[in-house]
Amino acid sequence: MLLTRDEMTFDFQGAKLEPGRDREVIEWMLNQFLYGEMTGIQVGHWLYEAPDYDAAKFLARQAIEEMQHVDNFLRIMAMLGCQPRPAHPAVRFLATGMMGGSWAEHVALEMASGEGFVLMAFYAVIDTLDHQPSVDILRRAVKQEERHVGFGEQQTMKAIEGKPWLRRRLLGLNLVSMWGVKRLAGFMQTRLPQDHPVLRHLSDFLALSNRCAELRMRRMGLIERPLAELSALQRAALVAEAYGGKALGGLGAVLAWPLRLLPFWPKKKRLTDVYLDDPHIQDFPALTAASAEE
Repeated sequence: MLLTRDEMTFDFQGAKLEPGRDREVIEWMLNQFLYGEMTGIQVGHWLYEAPDYDAAKFLARQAIEEMQHVDNFLRIMAMLGCQPRPAHPAVRFLATGMMGGSWAEHVALEMASGEGFVLMAFYAVIDTLDHQPSVDILRRAVKQEERHVGFGEQQTMKAIEGKPWLRRRLLGLNLVSMWGVKRLAGFMQTRLPQDHPVLRHLSDFLALSNRCAELRMRRMGLIERPLAELSALQRAALVAEAYGGKALGGLGAVLAWPLRLLPFWPKKKRLTDVYLDDPHIQDFPALTAASAEE
C-alpha cells in the first residue's frame, strides 16, 4: 500500500467501545460494515471488465473474500447480540452510489479510495472494541482489505499513465466521495452521543480519513498540490468535468441513485437492496447462537 498503518491510524487515547454499555452504537457501526461487504457482489461486474488474467484472478479471489467478510460481521453481531438493520444512506451512497462507470473509476474510487476508508474503519474498531473474539476476526480480515487497497492503488497508477484527462476525472469523482464522508461525519455529530469516550473523536477520525484519501491521491499521481489550494470554483469545475465526461449510461445511473431511495421509483432489485430479507442473513444469528451453546 502507498500509506502505512501508522499513517492511517487515529489515536483514540485508549478509549474503548464496551459491548454491554455500547451495544446500540456497536450495532449501528456493524450494520454499516455489513452493507459495505455485501456490495462485494459488484466485484462480479468488474471481473468481466478485467484488463488481464492477473487482474481477473485477483477479483475472483476478492469476491470470495467479500462474502466471507459478510459472514464475519454476522458472526460478530451474533456474539454481541446485535441485529442486521438497514445501512445509513450516506454509506449506501459511498458504497453503491459511487460505483464506477469504467475500470479506472472502479479501481480508483471503489478499491483505492473506498476500501481505503473501510480499512481505516477496520483499524479503528480493532483499536477500540473491547471484545477480543471480534477483534481477532477483524485482524484476519484486515490483511485482505490491505491487499484490495494496494491492488486499487497500483491499477489506478497504471490506468492514468499518460492520461491527464483521466486524472482530472478521477480527482473530480474523488471530491464527491470525500463530500460523502463529510456528510456521514455530519450525521454522526448530530445523532450519536458526543460525550462518549470513543464517539467524541469521530469527527476528527473522519477528517483524518479525508486527509489520508488526499495523501493517497497525491501518491497515486491524481494531484500534485494540496486540495486546500483549489478554490471552490476549481473544485466545482473538476466535478462537472468528471460527470460530463462519463458515459451516458454511467452518468444516468449516478444521477438517478438518490431517486432509487424513493419507494415508488422503479428499479431492479439486487442483493444490496434485499439482503436483510435473505434467509442467510435472517437465520445466521440463530444458527451461530445454537452452535455456541453446543
